[in-house]
Amino acid sequence: MAIRVALHHQTSYRFDRPVGASPHVIRLRPAPHARTPIPAYSLKIEPAQHFINWLQDPFGNFQARLVFPEKIRELTVTVDLVAEMTVINPFDFFVESYAERYPFDYEPTLRQELAPYLEIQESGPLLLDWLAGANRQPERIVDFLVEINRRLSRDIGYIIRMEPGVQGCEETLARRSGSCRDSTWLLVQILRRLGLAARFVSGYLIQLAADVKALDGPSGPETDFTDLHAWAEVFVPGAGWLGLDPTSGLFAGEGHIPLACTPTPPSAAPVTGSTEACETVFDFGMSVTRIHEDPRVTKPYSEAQWARIEMLGRDVDARLRSGDVRLTMGGEPTFVSIDDMDGAEWTVAAIGPTKRELAGRLLKKLRARFAPSGFLHYSQGKWYPGESLPRWALACYWRSDGAPLWRDPRWIADDEAPRGYGPEQARAFAVELTRRLGVEADHLVPGYEDAYYHLWKERTLPVNVDPLRCDLKDDEERRRLARLLERGLNEVAGYALPLRWDHAGDGWASGPWVLRRGHLYLIPGDSPMGYRLPLTALPQVGETDRDIPHPQSLFEWRAALGDAHGEVMRRYSEFLRGGGETGDARQEQRAGDAGPVIHTALCVEPRDGHLCVFMPPLARLEQYLDLLACVEQTAAHLEMPVLVEGYDPPGDWRLRKLAVTPDPGVIEVNIHPAGDWEELKRNVEGLYEDARQARLGTEKFMLDGRHTGTGGGNHVTLGGSTPADSPFLRRPDLLRSLANYWQHHPSLSYLFSGLFIGPTSQAPRVDEARNDSLYELEIAFREMPAGEVPQPWLVDRLLRNLLVDLSGNTHRAEFCIDKLYSPDSATGRLGLVEMRAFEMPPHARMSLMQMLLLRGLVARFWEEPYPNRELVRWGTRIHDRFMLPHYVWRDFEDVTDELNRVGYPFESDWFLPFFEFRFPRYGTVVQRDIELELRQALEPWHVLGEEQALGGTARYVDSSVERLQVKVRGMTGERHAVTCNGRRMPLRPTGIAGEYVAGVRYRAWQPPSALHPTIPVHSPLVFDLVDSWNQRSIGGCTYHVAHPGGRSYDTFPVNANEAEARRFARFWPYGHTPGPMVSPTEETNPDFPCTLDLRRREG
Repeated sequence: MAIRVALHHQTSYRFDRPVGASPHVIRLRPAPHARTPIPAYSLKIEPAQHFINWLQDPFGNFQARLVFPEKIRELTVTVDLVAEMTVINPFDFFVESYAERYPFDYEPTLRQELAPYLEIQESGPLLLDWLAGANRQPERIVDFLVEINRRLSRDIGYIIRMEPGVQGCEETLARRSGSCRDSTWLLVQILRRLGLAARFVSGYLIQLAADVKALDGPSGPETDFTDLHAWAEVFVPGAGWLGLDPTSGLFAGEGHIPLACTPTPPSAAPVTGSTEACETVFDFGMSVTRIHEDPRVTKPYSEAQWARIEMLGRDVDARLRSGDVRLTMGGEPTFVSIDDMDGAEWTVAAIGPTKRELAGRLLKKLRARFAPSGFLHYSQGKWYPGESLPRWALACYWRSDGAPLWRDPRWIADDEAPRGYGPEQARAFAVELTRRLGVEADHLVPGYEDAYYHLWKERTLPVNVDPLRCDLKDDEERRRLARLLERGLNEVAGYALPLRWDHAGDGWASGPWVLRRGHLYLIPGDSPMGYRLPLTALPQVGETDRDIPHPQSLFEWRAALGDAHGEVMRRYSEFLRGGGETGDARQEQRAGDAGPVIHTALCVEPRDGHLCVFMPPLARLEQYLDLLACVEQTAAHLEMPVLVEGYDPPGDWRLRKLAVTPDPGVIEVNIHPAGDWEELKRNVEGLYEDARQARLGTEKFMLDGRHTGTGGGNHVTLGGSTPADSPFLRRPDLLRSLANYWQHHPSLSYLFSGLFIGPTSQAPRVDEARNDSLYELEIAFREMPAGEVPQPWLVDRLLRNLLVDLSGNTHRAEFCIDKLYSPDSATGRLGLVEMRAFEMPPHARMSLMQMLLLRGLVARFWEEPYPNRELVRWGTRIHDRFMLPHYVWRDFEDVTDELNRVGYPFESDWFLPFFEFRFPRYGTVVQRDIELELRQALEPWHVLGEEQALGGTARYVDSSVERLQVKVRGMTGERHAVTCNGRRMPLRPTGIAGEYVAGVRYRAWQPPSALHPTIPVHSPLVFDLVDSWNQRSIGGCTYHVAHPGGRSYDTFPVNANEAEARRFARFWPYGHTPGPMVSPTEETNPDFPCTLDLRRREG
């Protein structure tokens, strides 16, 4: 993720006549301890007639001493340097135990060495008053320094001051403003008075415009910026010199390039010298230019690249339209909180304290963007074994024809702003609603919590537990009981209205509920009232008499939707003209009373200050929209916003849906499908932006800095606007072509995958550990007819039992077809193919690039199906060669080359952001013109056997084994060898002269449950470039599996910058094996010929 910049600095003095000049000292060369890599530096002095001598001052700073033998008319100093803006974590340091908390005393010897930096040179009442406000109580030294620096930054305003010299501390404090030199000198004196050694630093400041604007606080400069700057450094035992920038209030980072560090400002001046008296014209200029940028997740593409990508997207659209493919694309992207990456709900838990709140905010933003006339629906989601409560599910629905589904958003309640509604408001709403439904209000049934159950539950509590005191740490049952007892068990929980659609009368029907206990007592629980109705207590009816809503087949023809609001208003007007009840309505009520007992109900429940309307299950969309219109008009009439919950609208292509649901560690958004490239762009870019504004992000990291996406995936769904339009049901050979091509090119699986790969992952390739299925799959492919077929079920029946995981689960496969044409129910016959192996890309444009690749492949195979070639038996090669970045990229270049040959001009460079995201570079070292590069590689994770856990059994994943790739360039194969921890690596030629590649597997950490628990951690990994002719290591590098200083991180990286800094901190471009070294013999591993497995002991 490196950005290489060129800094240009020019300072010139033009004199009105030739003048004699004393020797000048130039301090414009980066200091030896500068942490920012400076691969190139140039200093040019004019006039050319001068002598220059490089030296170091007493403090180790580089100085150029200039002598001018003749008089000069001008003096120009030009500096050009190249800097690699590799991220530096300013807090990556250790502190000696005695200095961990301020105040502390330096050891005597150290204090003597630091004497020049402890000298107090200024005093005054304002300075003493400022120091009086400093906290002298014991405090972590890091927190103390942060607070001092931040406080001074707030107190002293920044100004540009061209006068030479530095203001005194009293003057700066009196004016409450100063240049960077002034505030730095003030900070130096403050630190010294606090007993800390401090020095003055002059240097270059480089600030690059941020790729993404900050949500909180300043975003930095709008354009790239550089200037001469000043800051301070303080010496902390164990950590060394730490940079503090009082101008910004921040610690110094990679943009601070020190030139001179001295006890006082004069000896750090960039230019020192004198001339004879004369008139002088001074000129100064600085600029910074980006000369190289690696693809990175915050800015994956240049504008020129993106323009070409958009053009290709439109071209692919044209070819899809010309072929009448009717392809739509949706997906299930996932997001995590940007404020609490360490919380359980954002790592392992499906639900948590903030996830529901953030999901609600995101849903409201998405409704405003995509469906301003849609309605929000709050329902109960999935309930997995081992979870104590069901998950929630939020959705937004709107009509495909653009007509309003919910007319006035004022009557959609804000779930974060309770209005204090209670049972009285619930009854008033329910009564008014019955008038619009045309049913009797007498059929409303008040519901109560079951007092007998809860009183019994109270008596089972321990004697020393007060049920009225709700403790958030208590179990859910105790919290529930405390809440109910506080509200009162005799309070009405809500109102139920027995309701169903009367097909004979073409309207709503209601009826009485006769209950044995005389009242409606709800089943105990936390779910909405509608899920807790005691339906088994109603009078029994036969199966033939029970009105069970059956979903309508999505392949049935449907008429255009009418105006549900107009129909409700017409019915309500008839009710008003009839004086409260028409004869037809009374007849309907009597028919309802005489008919079978209604087993579905609408509920109105006051909960947490909101008015919640529970929708009953219905078979037809028209009925649901009629009921929804009644709810909205009632809410508008009473001016009472409501939350709509309960059963979803029936599945229908005339209705579009966007859902937000929880998953372990993430929030999942089921985005509505797009019919073309432009709509797809609007959907994806809008979703990413709204998620960010809702404080949800797409980046999550492991403790060591490895990027994991979100960990929840970015499942891409392909289908049609209706199931009958699905290109996969119309052309079975399209899915066959995709699956066949995917199996031939493993890079399509691994370039876009997450960390959890392998045969036991949640989206395994069809050939991972299942070579037997390949034989059966080849038979199924031969049974696949060419061209369009009239049997939509054919492709599903041929592949349903083959595109599965190891356990036969259709849902846990790379090509998931459980919603293609399921034999189980109509809800599984959507004509969808879900690509489940994609990890969540950090940037919206990367996600669009994934989808454009899929669109291109679909268009290509629709025009010309992929030949039905024999599937490749990769065997263990797939977890050997294709775990290494080199082979993945080579294979993917074959994919782009093939697409180019058939008229789809994909550029392989467009996928470099995925390569850098999936295979970040750890470091590079060059020894005697031989380059050795380390990159992260892939490693399958193994699901272990079942273990006893709280509440049942659990299965853990062994992620303790890691793999990296070593690539060598410029090596002579007959002379040189590369070893890792003394064992020879199985280097393989890449086809380029002098270039070789190999992988190494190693134990990175030792969890309590893992494969091979007796194998220790292989740390560090020492790589040697061995010269077999001289029998010595000519150089190498060291990769530390953990932090080289033994630092154990407590929190995850907050962003990609900190993650990169953690990765780079583990790489040392030195550390080879000293002394004579014989090149070891090569170890042969027939199963993994390209990989050295350090877990396999020699012999």
